Amino acid sequence: MTTIPESLRAATVQLAVASDTARLDAELLMAHALGLSRGDMLLRQRDLTVPETFPALLSRRLAGEPIAHITGMRDFWTISLAVTPDTLIPRPDSETLIEAAVDHFTGRAPATILDLGTGSGALLLAALAQWPQARGLGIDASPPALAVAQGNADRLGLGDRADFRLGDWAQDVDGPFDLLLINPPYIVADFALSGDVLREPASALFAGADGLDDYRRIAPDLPRLIVPDGIAAIEIGYDQKDSVSVLLREQGLVVAVRHDLAGHDRCLIATHPA
Repeated sequence: MTTIPESLRAATVQLAVASDTARLDAELLMAHALGLSRGDMLLRQRDLTVPETFPALLSRRLAGEPIAHITGMRDFWTISLAVTPDTLIPRPDSETLIEAAVDHFTGRAPATILDLGTGSGALLLAALAQWPQARGLGIDASPPALAVAQGNADRLGLGDRADFRLGDWAQDVDGPFDLLLINPPYIVADFALSGDVLREPASALFAGADGLDDYRRIAPDLPRLIVPDGIAAIEIGYDQKDSVSVLLREQGLVVAVRHDLAGHDRCLIATHPA
């Protein structure tokens, strides 16, 4: 009988052809098949039997299905989120926005939070978990995405502090807010994608011929939505710092940049002038 350590080694070899995180993928799939956390599975792997469902899960991953869609869950900041093909899979790069907010609000807490393009609710719910007294509003143009976000809020016990609304960016949103969290689509329309992102909703990825369409729509509303000592933390593509900064500065905002763990420009921090 094949043991779990042996199965993990074999699965890692198979997955290495299609994934940059082959060992992690194998461990997450095994843990899901066993109904355990990855940590528990690793601690107990020599005492457990490989589940009959594991080969089928492995086949789905080898066919290109994202791990988060197979397991239905994704960790983000300090929370775990349910995800579906209706939402963008939360990524560690986006945690840069929460880090920027934590640094800005050192010694105090935002009371009101707006998340534009909330998707699974990742940014808003991570912020509400970070600041237990805060309340927030998440806006999205996708009803199925809003259903996922509301489900996550309820499961995490944050439903009484999180409101979700169907909307077109900041149109018809009244402010201001202490903290804005914004992760719009920013990929150039004809850019050739590969890997997991191929299975994600195009509406959450592509933003016109130069990748700036949604930033152009969002920027004019920011001055009225940010309180005088608040911030907007805005995710950008690694090569968009200058182009998006121009759009923000044209609205009279001060702009700073924050890098992700890989050292790429990832978050623009927009504030009112002192």
